Amino acid sequence: MKSKLFQSYGIKNVTLKNRIVMSPMCMYSSTGEKGFVEDFHFQHYISRAAGQVGLIMIEATAVTPQGRISPQDLGIWSDEHIPKLKQLVEGMKQYGSSTAIQLAHAGRKANVDGEIYAPSAIPFNDQYKTPKGMSKADIEYTIRAFQQAAERAKKAGFDIIEIHGAHGYLVNEFLSPLSNTRDDEYGGNAENRYRFLSEIITAIKEVWNGPLFVRISASDYHPEGLAVEDYIHYARNMKEQGVDLIDVSSGAVVPAHIDVFPGYQVKFAETIKQQANIATGAVGLITNGLQAEEILRNERADLIFIARELLRDPYFPKTAANQLGEEIPAPKQYERGW
Repeated sequence: MKSKLFQSYGIKNVTLKNRIVMSPMCMYSSTGEKGFVEDFHFQHYISRAAGQVGLIMIEATAVTPQGRISPQDLGIWSDEHIPKLKQLVEGMKQYGSSTAIQLAHAGRKANVDGEIYAPSAIPFNDQYKTPKGMSKADIEYTIRAFQQAAERAKKAGFDIIEIHGAHGYLVNEFLSPLSNTRDDEYGGNAENRYRFLSEIITAIKEVWNGPLFVRISASDYHPEGLAVEDYIHYARNMKEQGVDLIDVSSGAVVPAHIDVFPGYQVKFAETIKQQANIATGAVGLITNGLQAEEILRNERADLIFIARELLRDPYFPKTAANQLGEEIPAPKQYERGW
């Protein structure tokens, strides 16, 4: 094949058949409010596997009930979640897609009943509850919850785990000085603010030897917040700890105006890839094959994370292949229309 987008990509013991990744997107569709995979999830994710996406990463999946963005989020805080997740993984793999799960805790942006948790007792805005500033026991409990979630992800058969450290959720809240005003070993300077994520990575790697990604918000879009230069240092730390790829998003730790345009976050991925010498995934208004190919050919990122375009077009890989003059195999059931 001529294009890089449709070349395989190896990470440890996993080989993706192409460089297209379905970016994790909250679906708010666990209608029973207990975190279980339901009919919608099978239809939603397996249809993208049939569409020939190389890696499908399911949505932010909560490691504790209080870590849900909404009561309708998927969960992985109980062994009871494993059977349906395993069934979903098997459904996606039958079409040749690799599979990933994003482990998440919403922190102060949780919209659930009861107390919510954050590094410091600062609400996101006046529409959110004021969180409880986490005690060391709360921190230890949450790190253990991430580790147990990784064990369950392994039992469910996922190929890759991603830690959600972006978009103003709990890990991101610890990293940013805008949301972390602690004066103990988990706050006060960049090294201490990284400690929570560092300990989650260490805990997960004790039980998981497959590829490990971390999603970050490479800019807080605030003069007193973090910028991509800060994340170069964090990315080097992650690489030393054995993280395989940084999934580079941005924003949402505090309310901010963001100018968006096609590929508006790609420069962040490029900077981190080049200056931290670690593989990156590019995401953010990437909508066609030519755009994706340019990013890969110019070595601005290693994988292309597609979000909204895969909501509009479950067969985006075929669309991109047509744009690049490629031929890709069709699912047997669809050969006549391919």
